[in-house]
Amino acid sequence: MKRAAICSLLVSLVAACSIRGQSKLSAKWEELTAAEFRDAIQLSKGTCLLPFGILEKHGPHLPLGTDLLNVRHASLQAAQQEYALVFPQYYFGQIFEAKHEPGTVAYSMELQLNLLPFFAQAQLDRPHDYVVYVLDGERSRPGGPPKKSTGIDYHAGENETSNTMASRPDLVHLDRAASESGGDQKRVNLPEGVYTGIWWYARFPNHYSGDGSVATRELGEWNMNNWIAATVEAIRAAKADDQSLKLQNEFYEKSKHPLDTRP
Repeated sequence: MKRAAICSLLVSLVAACSIRGQSKLSAKWEELTAAEFRDAIQLSKGTCLLPFGILEKHGPHLPLGTDLLNVRHASLQAAQQEYALVFPQYYFGQIFEAKHEPGTVAYSMELQLNLLPFFAQAQLDRPHDYVVYVLDGERSRPGGPPKKSTGIDYHAGENETSNTMASRPDLVHLDRAASESGGDQKRVNLPEGVYTGIWWYARFPNHYSGDGSVATRELGEWNMNNWIAATVEAIRAAKADDQSLKLQNEFYEKSKHPLDTRP
């Protein structure tokens, strides 16, 4: 009986150590060994985050990779609260409207569409695996510090600059933010709701929209904390979801025989 109790205690200790070891796994895909990757998939319940970014000009004061730097920061912070595996850096989004600016990498639409599903499905071949796409969150969240700017704030303005001051303050050059105009140049006169393919360049030829010079770290931390909380909620929802796959299979099965579908 005593020996059995000792064996039980040892098993419990080994299990506890294993759980602690798993909880210390890096959330970064690229930092794991092959064996750790297998453990990470199990620990995350097959739930992975794909922070989505691009390389483009962000005014005169923010780095080219601002989108991915911010979204990856939020994703990694969220994964610390609710473990999920975070994909390596993904810079393959659409950015044709900035291809005239230095440092922009504008991939063809064909490459974007072919690469994304291949990238997202790598190693995730079980039916219940989940990829949560995390996109850039430039907008401010309600209830936080009041914004100083009152005009448009679409790109590299107060919100995005504030967010970057929270994620990578070492890469923000606030003293340069007012050296270019982020105002709407209104070079095409069309009714509201009517667009041409060149609308962004017509309005913001500097690829800068807003006023980054008034950004604050306080606003950025407020935005980031809310963004992280929303990502944590998404991870937990993905892990708990047991209906999407069932309904998807049902839909595609019915799609094979649409005339047999009944209300």
